[in-house]
Amino acid sequence: MQSTYDLNGKTALVTGASGGLGAEFARMLADSGASVILAGRRREALDAVVRGIQDAGGTAHAVTMDVTDEDGVRAGFEAIERLGAVADVIVCNAGVAITRAALDVSPEDWRQIIGTNLTGCWFVAREAARRLIEASKPGAIINITSILGHRVSGAVMPYAVAKAGLEQMTRCLALEWARHGIRVNALAPGYVNTPLNAAFFETDPGKALLRRVPMRRLGLVQDLRAPLLLLASDDSAFMTGSSIVVDGGHLQSAL
Repeated sequence: MQSTYDLNGKTALVTGASGGLGAEFARMLADSGASVILAGRRREALDAVVRGIQDAGGTAHAVTMDVTDEDGVRAGFEAIERLGAVADVIVCNAGVAITRAALDVSPEDWRQIIGTNLTGCWFVAREAARRLIEASKPGAIINITSILGHRVSGAVMPYAVAKAGLEQMTRCLALEWARHGIRVNALAPGYVNTPLNAAFFETDPGKALLRRVPMRRLGLVQDLRAPLLLLASDDSAFMTGSSIVVDGGHLQSAL
């Protein structure tokens, strides 16, 4: 699908791009003309997505990156520079989640969720901003948060805390980096239909959750296309520190 947003001449980095929404985001950006760098830990999976984008006529490369490893993030950006590029659209998408009651969350669970969803985004955003400033280039950083950064639900405490922190970090970085021409915004999806959660939404608890969405349906991956591309493109040149919620009205419903 051709986008109305023009990203020709931009280099977009997407973390957590070996599958799921990250891979879909990479395809959307490539469809709109960006040269896309897919980052993640599973190189074979990354390469498969890259081949698909290239077969469709897009430009894509893969770099191995563990966002929880500060040195690894730096090495990933060095690999991008060896490609002759500076990433000026950065989609901080890498994330993990567990479903566990708060009393049962272990310190290791906490470190893993916070480390990937919050600290990892900080490592990537900071490294991206440093290199943009050194190159005297403007840029757009898009943090993928969640409606759970705005509201709570049971048995997802570390994830909700991480996403709420990422929402606030978005605003902090937007304030500090605006003078460098670096915009920082958030995209907060609600419940989106993916192969990972399709079976859950066929269960009674899943159907009950769906009834709390005012539009009475799950989001589709394509519902995220226009908001993502808006934030990535120069059409949102006066937007920074904003959070776009795409949830079918779920935030307006009762818990």
